[in-house]
Amino acid sequence: MTEQELLAQPDSAYMNDAQQAFFRNLLLEQRHELQARIDEELVLLREQEFISDPNDQGSAEEQRRWQLRLLEREKKLLDKIDRALERLACGEYGWCAETGEPIGLRRLLLRPTATLCIEAKERQERREKHLRDS
Repeated sequence: MTEQELLAQPDSAYMNDAQQAFFRNLLLEQRHELQARIDEELVLLREQEFISDPNDQGSAEEQRRWQLRLLEREKKLLDKIDRALERLACGEYGWCAETGEPIGLRRLLLRPTATLCIEAKERQERREKHLRDS
């Protein structure tokens, strides 16, 4: 099924077997690509050699910190993908964790790991902003 075919389905078909299969494939593909990037970064980190020049060593250390931050972010995304796949397996994928309403196909296409519908996400962001500003 293509994105166009997915979006052309009626609202009554929301999270039917075909749509679930589409998102399962999308998540598995993203997971595979992400895992490959993580593996590449780990190889690069392991291959770094000792540098005796203090200036070069400082630059290399900054590059290493940047790579570690990137790996941390990608690991968090990998965890989100795994949780989305778990929600798919137990029939909770595509439904807002806060309201139980549909998250929506367009939102899931943009962010397949979404757990909140747009309204619930906006409320969450307003609460977080309020807490930061307090």
